[in-house]
Amino acid sequence: MQKARKPIEIKISTVVAISAILHETDPAALHKALKDMTGGVSDFFEDEFAVLDIGALEGAAAAAIDWQALVGLFKTFRLNTVAVRNAPEDLHAGIVAHGLAIDSSAVAGAGAANARAQEAALQEAPAAKPAPQPEPAPAPAPAAAPAPAARTMIVDTPVRAGQRIYARGADLVVMAAVNNGAEIIADGSIHVYAPLRGRALAGASGNTEARIFTASLEAELVSIAGVYRTFENGHPAEIAGKQVQVRLNGERIDVLAMQAA
Repeated sequence: MQKARKPIEIKISTVVAISAILHETDPAALHKALKDMTGGVSDFFEDEFAVLDIGALEGAAAAAIDWQALVGLFKTFRLNTVAVRNAPEDLHAGIVAHGLAIDSSAVAGAGAANARAQEAALQEAPAAKPAPQPEPAPAPAPAAAPAPAARTMIVDTPVRAGQRIYARGADLVVMAAVNNGAEIIADGSIHVYAPLRGRALAGASGNTEARIFTASLEAELVSIAGVYRTFENGHPAEIAGKQVQVRLNGERIDVLAMQAA
């Protein structure tokens, strides 16, 4: 007898979202900035999820956001806005009404101010003098804690077109080719001991010290800590198909050929 299938199953899944930090809300300025960022490449973001961070905006600017227009603008660049971060509580109802979630991973607005005020009050309050206690005997020195092991995800098989691999909180080591249309992501550094095609995004959680290493650079896009570089016009001769490292230099991505020993 065939076992009946459940109408729905819920499983834990890793979803990677781009964090879009707004410093202004003018649609024309945002459109130009996104166009400059993508270089006019229509599939630069490839229908990524996006979380809008409005913590850098003044209160009046945040309150005046046209959410429908903003979501539509991001959609034209193939970014699917799913949530808003650092929104003051008085804006929550309007945000939710437009089908967006509230990302409560960070304390925002008045909540953050209240938290700082409470902390300051605790620091300024005079401490009560404790009753004198007899001096305890010296405790033996604790044994040194072992250093935490570095986390690394290792992939032994080729990464196919349409496949996405995310090494959360870890470095990523790929022992086979990363094909066109594939995407590899790591919170740490990425090492590919084969041709790197597709897209490689290191330092995904904001680690600016992360790097990308590959035996043969053929990538469509590389990124460190959210700073992108695309190769829609091809790879410069000095790095095309070469063993390279990719690193962040301020707001610029450097791709450097590694010399053989």
